[in-house]
Amino acid sequence: MRLLRHGPKGQEKPGLLDAQGRVRDLSALLPDITPATLTPAGLAALRAVDAGALPVVPQGTLGVPWTGMGKFIAIGLNYADHAAEAGMPIPKEPIVFTKTVECAVGCNHAVVLPQGSVKSDWEVELGIVIGSTARYVSEADALAHVAGYCVVNDVSEREYQLERGSQWDKGKGCDTFGPVGPWLVTADEVGDPQDLDLWLDLNGRRFQTGNTRTMIFGVAQIVSYLSRFMTLRPGDLITTGTPPGVGMGVKPNPVFLKPGDVMRLGIARLGEQQQTVHAWDPALIDG
Repeated sequence: MRLLRHGPKGQEKPGLLDAQGRVRDLSALLPDITPATLTPAGLAALRAVDAGALPVVPQGTLGVPWTGMGKFIAIGLNYADHAAEAGMPIPKEPIVFTKTVECAVGCNHAVVLPQGSVKSDWEVELGIVIGSTARYVSEADALAHVAGYCVVNDVSEREYQLERGSQWDKGKGCDTFGPVGPWLVTADEVGDPQDLDLWLDLNGRRFQTGNTRTMIFGVAQIVSYLSRFMTLRPGDLITTGTPPGVGMGVKPNPVFLKPGDVMRLGIARLGEQQQTVHAWDPALIDG
């Protein structure tokens, strides 16, 4: 299934994408797509629904595909070639940081540069959505705790991240710095998460091309590893690192985001995103 939430920001309704690419409204069956929806029981109930009997609605604006996200955890430097372009050693264990839940926005919502931003950057990433509680799970059992996958743009302010202290979080959790979607694709439809092509264009120029098979730590390793340090619950999101081609890695002159730029990105079987970059404007964040 491809689950989504459609409608104006703050007024999204639950839906799914049918086999013909049409949005089917789920409002008559459930008030929203919540962590409970993403559990094995919740997904089983949705699979029993005749999608053809649901009303077709215009796609319109898409929000984050589910509500009630408890944690937005991220893995850094998880592709060896990206670590090389960043001038950093390949990590021996996953590098873990957090993005604020509030930074998550829909796949086509505006990306708003924070005040004083001079080095904002892009990162196409595979997102893991947890579907059942994971605590000290083995790698062999880890994928059973995954509800599905999604596209994430881990937008990052590099000056905040790397030049203003030792913590990455302040450059990662700015408002609008976590576009998610367009939909959540359930794990059964994705198949092997370690064989997905990723790409990102800026203003029509291809900057990132990669495949999840080159991740240093795979999906099962990441879920198992994180479950040793925190309890993962349904609705939690883990974004898993980016392949090379980010702006700070462009030689000899790095490229950073500016108002008017358009990012377009996608992952095989998971859909595409597109965002326009804007100067600081709280109305674009709150509206």
